[in-house]
Amino acid sequence: MGSVLEKYFKGDKVIWGIIVFLSLVSILAVYSSTGTLAFRYQEGNTLFYLFRHTLILLIGFAIIFFVHLIPFRYFSRFSQLLLFLSIPLLAWTLFKGTSLNEASRWITLPGTGGLSFQTSDLAKLALVMFIARFLAQNQENVDDFKKGFRSIMIWIIIVCGLILPANFSTAALIFLTSMILLFAGRIKFRYLMYVALAGVLAGGIFIIVALNLPEDSRGRVGTWQKRIDTFVNGNAEDDYQVIQSKIAIASGGFFGKGPGNSVQRNFLPHPYSDFIFSIIIEEYGMIGGLVILFAYLVLLYRAGLIVRKAQSGFGIFVTIGLALSLVIQAFVNIGVAVNLLPVTGQTLPLVSMGGTSIFFTGVALGVILSVSQSITNTEENEKS
Repeated sequence: MGSVLEKYFKGDKVIWGIIVFLSLVSILAVYSSTGTLAFRYQEGNTLFYLFRHTLILLIGFAIIFFVHLIPFRYFSRFSQLLLFLSIPLLAWTLFKGTSLNEASRWITLPGTGGLSFQTSDLAKLALVMFIARFLAQNQENVDDFKKGFRSIMIWIIIVCGLILPANFSTAALIFLTSMILLFAGRIKFRYLMYVALAGVLAGGIFIIVALNLPEDSRGRVGTWQKRIDTFVNGNAEDDYQVIQSKIAIASGGFFGKGPGNSVQRNFLPHPYSDFIFSIIIEEYGMIGGLVILFAYLVLLYRAGLIVRKAQSGFGIFVTIGLALSLVIQAFVNIGVAVNLLPVTGQTLPLVSMGGTSIFFTGVALGVILSVSQSITNTEENEKS
């Protein structure tokens, strides 16, 4: 059995273990947290969302498997196509996309029975790989403002700028990941500070102007203001979901209530996606929450080991960028659940119920494993 797994599942075995572990946790947590949703929309068929989510996870696992077999160098060329495709899709989403809660974030795919995906997921993947390609090919120009910094910064601003109006948190996470990746790529720190200061200034002007508009014309800015005000001042009337999350976490205690015994899943909005970590703690206790947190930290640590051994510049930078994008998103989701951050709407990678977001997460993990596999192949060739 072990030889069969080693033959077909290549790359970092610990990362494969984390993928399997988080997927199993996801199945249990989603099944437990979708009972109310099933009674509301599926005539009480609680197995509907279990089977659908399991199928999505299996497809995501298949994506990881097939992507990890592709030599990672091909993704360097593919990143250009993905980026050039994602920009018009982001623009279309912003103006013609499917809206929810005054935010246009989705494109509904025709002929799929209503299947939709967030174009920002595609854009995040494409941008990280594109930055990795740029840094790998332009190390001699990283100190040059025009040829190095400005050339790549234009693409980051375009992507984040198209995402920002409808999804501030995703734009901020992509921007943060990009800045860390540029720093790892030896872009001068003062250039990054100039961008940070310019971003704060431009954002401040945008928010001030928006807040001086009539209340019904503020759009997402009003939502951002409300969430930040709620987080800072703790307004109980507007803080319903955070209060329910706190109750779930507090009632879970150290060991939890046991699988399927959550009470707050009946009160929490989106207990299967945005606040699934709260349900995990309620049912599996603080121990369960710490294990989940530890799994993401191990993922980041194993990615660091891959970076240390990788000999390709693109392999190094793409592993850093993709691992950071997944782990930072996980930490933000966890931070929201425990009320360390304002509500953002970020899901827990590979755990929250989702569709195409799991598929794009699968691509990211597959690329990381592809880089890891190349290291294993190199070491085996050196031994022989």
